[in-house]
Amino acid sequence: MVQKFYLDTAIWRDYFEDRKDGIRPLGEFAFQFLKRCEERKDFVIVSTAVRKELLDYYSEERVNAVFSSFKDTIIDVEYSKGQAAEAFSFWVGHKKKFPLYDVLHSIIARDSCAVVIARDRHFEEIGIAEWRLPEEVP
Repeated sequence: MVQKFYLDTAIWRDYFEDRKDGIRPLGEFAFQFLKRCEERKDFVIVSTAVRKELLDYYSEERVNAVFSSFKDTIIDVEYSKGQAAEAFSFWVGHKKKFPLYDVLHSIIARDSCAVVIARDRHFEEIGIAEWRLPEEVP
């Protein structure tokens, strides 16, 4: 069964920078996850919110080049004003406990019927969309 996943910006950064946390090869986990998605014909949702966050760290050319490597896997989506308003309302209602963009990512994932792939355990606390670590997805 084809699945849809929404990668948190930090997972993309793990891949872009081949990051490690001192013990685990986070970049390799991200790469292997993306390869499994390709092999299974699963989809990875990339929102304009993820693109905006990545552009804080990398050039547009670099972002486009990486995403073009997975062109058959990636589905680009734009978030709506309604989703942004819902995220802001949730964020304020929870006393700004979570990063605003993570709330928005959760809403976009929920609306896209996608599982959030992230390392931040607060996605579970946010509770809007299902989340997993990349290495936990078979």
